[in-house]
Amino acid sequence: MSNAPNHHPPSASVDPGDATRLCLSGRWTLRYANEIGDALRDAPNGITDVDACGVERLDTLGVLQLLRYADRRDLDFHRFSFREDQHALIEAIEDVHDERPKRKRDTGFKAALGRLGFAVVDNGKEVMALIAFLGEVMVKMLRMVKEPHRFRLTATVHHMEQVGLDAVPLVALLSFMVGAVIAFLGAMVLRDFGAQIFVVELVSAAFLREFGVLLTAILLAGRTASAFTAQIGMMVNREEVDAIRVLGLDPIDLLVIPRVLALLAMLPLLTFIAMVAGLAGGMAVGAFNLDIPAVAYLARMQEMMKLDNFVVGMVKAPIFAIVIALIGCLEGLQTEGTAQSLGERTTSSVVQAISTVIVIDAFAALWFMQMDY
Repeated sequence: MSNAPNHHPPSASVDPGDATRLCLSGRWTLRYANEIGDALRDAPNGITDVDACGVERLDTLGVLQLLRYADRRDLDFHRFSFREDQHALIEAIEDVHDERPKRKRDTGFKAALGRLGFAVVDNGKEVMALIAFLGEVMVKMLRMVKEPHRFRLTATVHHMEQVGLDAVPLVALLSFMVGAVIAFLGAMVLRDFGAQIFVVELVSAAFLREFGVLLTAILLAGRTASAFTAQIGMMVNREEVDAIRVLGLDPIDLLVIPRVLALLAMLPLLTFIAMVAGLAGGMAVGAFNLDIPAVAYLARMQEMMKLDNFVVGMVKAPIFAIVIALIGCLEGLQTEGTAQSLGERTTSSVVQAISTVIVIDAFAALWFMQMDY
């Protein structure tokens, strides 16, 4: 008959010869977690030294409990005595437990230059990834021409409703208000020259050429790009995209192309609605504040409106649609499976989409100006 090993529970008692010295014994391990807490809780006040050389066995939990006891009693942990064979474990746990202050951010010129360099490299990688993603989507859209069964009509119509019809009230309202603001500002400047009638040309040119498409693209960049990223990113987190691949289907065909086609179809339509709403806002200001009757306003607008401005605005709409859709879908597919990553990618998609739209619009304005169009 074998003898069962003697397991001595942890205990803490005051040294009879020194009331400020606490002597520990027994096994300070995970098995006796509750007993360890009770022993340290019952320890008297006034302890300055702890003798743990009598501890039979010590594990991570025991060391952490002693470290917390030292923190609570404001004791110097270096005055705790342990056996020689326990020092390696204690040093490792103490190093992890130690709350060192965070390293201060280096504000020197070299550090700033280094951060700028890393930012440029990261942005360059994002641009290359977007270009590569554009190429992949274009190839698979061309493949869809040869294989029409890959086209998802229901999904495309569903996304057209989400990104297009649901956004009409917001686009129309904001465009109307911005058109009114532009008319007010133009009237303030032109009043000094007695040329308030030229507000008609100002609002017409501004909205047909720039503001109609730019406002619509910015609104959809914030509304639609974030929605695409959140939807696809959540599917990545739930491993639904992996399941699509396991079934032998292509996530680009199912998730990306319907969204790209929907935005490609709806953004020009929303741009036209924004143009009409902006012109209506300018006409409302002219009729109620500038003493320009609506009939006279419409007549002058018809007389002075140029088709070139309308063409310039509408040409940029499909480009903006492709950029917004690709950025939203790409950021969603790059989600790493955590809630934090999903939030970061959603924020990144909105920032990238709005920034890219404004940059492209600026270069397009310069190009059309140089081409005298």
